Amino acid sequence: MHLGIIDIGTNTINLAIASVEGDQYQIIYSGKEAAKMGKGGINEGKITPEAIERGMTAIGHHMDTINMFKVDKTIAIGTSALRNCSNGVDFANMVKDKYGIEVKIISGEDEAQMIYDGVKQVMPIGSDRVLILDIGGGSCEFILANKDGIIWKHSFELGMARLLDKFTPSDPITPQEIKSIEMYLRQEMTPLYEALHNYPTTTLIGTSGSFDTIATIVAAIKHPHLNVKLSTSYNIRVPNFEEVHRKIISSTAAQRSEMKQMDPSRIDLIVVGSLFINFVVREMRIEHIFQCGYALKQGAVYQFINNKL
Repeated sequence: MHLGIIDIGTNTINLAIASVEGDQYQIIYSGKEAAKMGKGGINEGKITPEAIERGMTAIGHHMDTINMFKVDKTIAIGTSALRNCSNGVDFANMVKDKYGIEVKIISGEDEAQMIYDGVKQVMPIGSDRVLILDIGGGSCEFILANKDGIIWKHSFELGMARLLDKFTPSDPITPQEIKSIEMYLRQEMTPLYEALHNYPTTTLIGTSGSFDTIATIVAAIKHPHLNVKLSTSYNIRVPNFEEVHRKIISSTAAQRSEMKQMDPSRIDLIVVGSLFINFVVREMRIEHIFQCGYALKQGAVYQFINNKL
């Protein structure tokens, strides 16, 4: 059978189509639409009319693809923007009325579980603990885990669209703006500090959004013959990340648009995204960074196959 997973995120609306046979599957299509559902309203707890229109258009494009692939079942998942905005349920109802697809709005805890269920399929997580970080537009999920499963998980409403909307940094961002964002992160991320004090690790596995973009930019410089988008994981050496990070935060939007492998939909978001990653790496004393190509969508397929979704 063909299974479609629509991931309604705060910045992008993603689609994965999987060919499922028994307990095995293969992703046969992956696409995304930069709907920017959180733009202009995420910190006020509302989805603006313009964002609703962009979201409905994006889902319409994905439905065309779903129909082309003759998908047997489609599951739509709503994350931060839909669960936290006062009109998130209204948007979900609009999707059901127009496209006949019921949107499952999940909690931050369920989102973290789904991300872990995606990552564990391709990352060799052993007895040593790892810190998994999924960077979204509305929220960021942190999961501490080892081969025995999840030790701790938490969803922070610190997504990149949310941070960009809150701080509206200059172009390029200034040192004082960087300091302000980092002070805010330090205040908001107390539960993570406590968790890592109890369950320390030096390995970070990053998924989605900014992490995917950083990985492709690093690879374009250090491994130009490697297509990260076709890989399930990529080892980002800390010095290589720091080199790219310095370029990003010192650049203007125009300069970032010229960077090799820069995702056009993340030209603005990547500044706070790179700041966020750098903050975590420095504050949590991370020594090893891996990007993982599997996250929520693949976790959703796994949960469907195992009758958990």
